[in-house]
Amino acid sequence: MTEFLVKRFVQNYVQTERPEVRTSYGLLAGVVGICCNLLLFAVKIAVGILTGSISVMADAFNNLSDAASSIVGFVGVKMAQKPADEHHPFGHGRIEYIAAFIVAFIVIEVGFSLLKTSVGKLLHPEELTFGLFSLVILVLSVAVKLWMALFNRKLGQRIHSKVLTATSADSLGDVAATSATILSMAVFGIWHVNIDGLVGVVVSVLVIIAGFNIAKDTLEPLIGEPIDPEVYQQITDFVNQYEGIMGSHDLIVHNYGPGRSMASIHAEVPSDVDIEVSHEVVDRIEREAAKKLGIFLVIHMDPVVVKDMHVNSLRQMTEGLLKSVDERLTMHDFRITEGERSINLIFDLVVPRDYTVSMQEACKQEICRRLKEQDDRYCGMITVECTYCMER
Repeated sequence: MTEFLVKRFVQNYVQTERPEVRTSYGLLAGVVGICCNLLLFAVKIAVGILTGSISVMADAFNNLSDAASSIVGFVGVKMAQKPADEHHPFGHGRIEYIAAFIVAFIVIEVGFSLLKTSVGKLLHPEELTFGLFSLVILVLSVAVKLWMALFNRKLGQRIHSKVLTATSADSLGDVAATSATILSMAVFGIWHVNIDGLVGVVVSVLVIIAGFNIAKDTLEPLIGEPIDPEVYQQITDFVNQYEGIMGSHDLIVHNYGPGRSMASIHAEVPSDVDIEVSHEVVDRIEREAAKKLGIFLVIHMDPVVVKDMHVNSLRQMTEGLLKSVDERLTMHDFRITEGERSINLIFDLVVPRDYTVSMQEACKQEICRRLKEQDDRYCGMITVECTYCMER
């Protein structure tokens, strides 16, 4: 069904990197979500009224909130595709994250409303009416919601959409909530024990938890999150493949919405090569990164000594020393200055993000101590920094 809908309503559906194709995916998901959730709401509210079940009606209003969420997602995806303008030079892509956060707020608000009603029913239970037809309707609802979860997850993965991923997670929460409602009706039908209020509380708590999880996931790209290791490797490999580039470091990626990223990186170039030659290579990398990776890349050149055997020997010795302290330590921008009584080994030390300030200082002192053990003239001139890449 998913592939049928995609092929039927999304032109050029394979080319997901194109903004217009991505928008079509988002709009398709929004329309499907609105239609399915409104249908489920109408059916469940009718069943809830007929049976007098607060848990069924709670589930129905949860579907209504999902319909509102689909509308917000629909509008968010549409607005996110607006091009850059005078006041928003990086485009409007982050509107999609804001839309996902609004979805989370709607889900949380509905969850608290249902919790209040369910607690009231728990304290003052009302008689239920068991019906096989109602049970069948709810089972079909679970099937529909499970399909919607898989549908949104698949589309979200294709276009890297936080809104669709959040909607998928919300649908999975609905599967659990409706299953709990079925349980309460089955228990009443078999044993005539009314656990409707208790199940309503469970449903509302599940809804609230789903809302908070959606909010957490959508706030991360707005606040700023570490670089995905796969993206980090993709960009560094792309830069390092060019002749005249000896290595790269200090990659930073700023996300301005799905498919809209700006990045900066330091590229190491041989110090004995004419600067205009290296600059031409860097310019070519920046142009081709925009075409092939869809990233606005800014490259800073770092000249490195590559033919001095003494410097290379000291660099290798220092790298081995770092690994003996912590396997995760790396360095870059290594250079030396020599005097009559001392040799300064100057480099930037990259430590894991979990290093505290005191740990960084202790690590720095330990490295300096071990350098002195190698040769009393060695003085470590170390600048400590943390990586921006997510650790595996």
